[in-house]
Amino acid sequence: MTRKEREKLPIRSGLRDNIAMIKELSGGSSDVLINEFTTGGIDCALICCEGMVSSQTAAEMILTPVTGIAPQGSAAELFRHIQTNLLLSTDRPEVRDYDTLFRLLNSGFAVLIADGADCALAFGVQGYASRGIQEPSGEGNIMGSHEGFTETVRTNMSLIRRRLKSPELVMELMVKGERSRTDICLCYMRDRVPERLLDRIRRSLDGINLESVLSTGYIRPFLEKRSFELFSSAGVTERPDVLCSKLIEGRAAVLVDGVPYAITVPRLLCESFHTLDDYAYKPYYAVFGRWLRYAAFLIAVLLPAVYTAIVMHHPELLNSTLLMLLADAEKDAPLPILAEALIVLLMYEMIREAGIRLPKPVGGAVSIISGLIIGDAAVKSGLVSTPLLTMTALAVLGGLVVPDLAPQVTVLRLAFLVAGGIMGVFGISLLACAVLTNVCATEDYGFPFTAPLSPFSAAGTGDTAVRLGMRRMLRRGFTVEAYHEQDK
Repeated sequence: MTRKEREKLPIRSGLRDNIAMIKELSGGSSDVLINEFTTGGIDCALICCEGMVSSQTAAEMILTPVTGIAPQGSAAELFRHIQTNLLLSTDRPEVRDYDTLFRLLNSGFAVLIADGADCALAFGVQGYASRGIQEPSGEGNIMGSHEGFTETVRTNMSLIRRRLKSPELVMELMVKGERSRTDICLCYMRDRVPERLLDRIRRSLDGINLESVLSTGYIRPFLEKRSFELFSSAGVTERPDVLCSKLIEGRAAVLVDGVPYAITVPRLLCESFHTLDDYAYKPYYAVFGRWLRYAAFLIAVLLPAVYTAIVMHHPELLNSTLLMLLADAEKDAPLPILAEALIVLLMYEMIREAGIRLPKPVGGAVSIISGLIIGDAAVKSGLVSTPLLTMTALAVLGGLVVPDLAPQVTVLRLAFLVAGGIMGVFGISLLACAVLTNVCATEDYGFPFTAPLSPFSAAGTGDTAVRLGMRRMLRRGFTVEAYHEQDK
């Protein structure tokens, strides 16, 4: 019999047989603690994982009350007495097989087995170390909440519940990963989410057949289409307030234990240019901020390509003064414009990657070396011209304004640069058509990625390129279900 088949076996009635099976399945692991004792005239054992439970809580809520039970006739009567007369834990599932027993043990439960009982009782006394609630690192704001998700899925569930106290909020826990046995939580508003969307998400999650689930990247591919998409149709957020706003709009979310991010389905392109502070300021300032982000995205993707295309293929588009300045700056450069731009952009990507991966105390040295030594030396030596370095710096700065699209900006910037350097403005236009076609064809579970602009929906335009006043926006009552019904 294989190990997997043994794990599916039901709990045995003999205490010694159960202890022997637990030791065999755990491989005699040192952190599996088995505490044998006698209560009510029946031999019992309390099993837990060291470091996963709170010793004080287990002693006060389980050991002290249980060891004081009067004599009972059988193990069944003992368990019935515990379940009926003792409130040892608010979370106390009944265990029928060894697979469930080990999943609960590894989740911070203490499991009570008794001689003569063909089941076990589990008590939630979690006490493992976890990171506290801190400010999100990648979605900063000024006027909103400064709480972000943590690595503990149940803490994240409480952060959502605290903001949405409606009984319509539903959270479904499931386990994924044959080896990791990771807890996953599907969240949605029962009265807002389309039923067909929920059914398709459940089918997608049921199709996950992985050995381990260690990050959102293990789950997102199963929630997206299998066809090639430049932009991900499943979003992520580390802010509970942002997630709650999406749930109210009729979307679903997936929380993964051990990851301080939530996956949201479906995702819209316009969300990447929205921030929580847009709803804290006057509409005119929110509109200005959004158009600034749209412009920054276009600059980040197209500016190096347009500069290279004009200098190499279309100098007639420049006036005489600007043309002479650029010609004077580029005359001593030993490499073509396209090669210079690629070198500068790739050098920036290496510096950025080094700044992310290196320890924080060394991160400052990367900025000093790259800015003061490499950049200055490259210009003074004539390897890179000053105008090109300026265009590249503006493009990089524009990409930092929209961090949610950083992977797409990086790849598209290089692709447009190559197209512009080889074929000029025609190449840029051709690639832009291909990108727009791919973006417009992107959808998730029947919801277009470019909604509500394409296909057009008047109900959602008040919070896309512009932002209406809160009173007018709330009267519209936009949800993904309303949009989908209108589109049909």
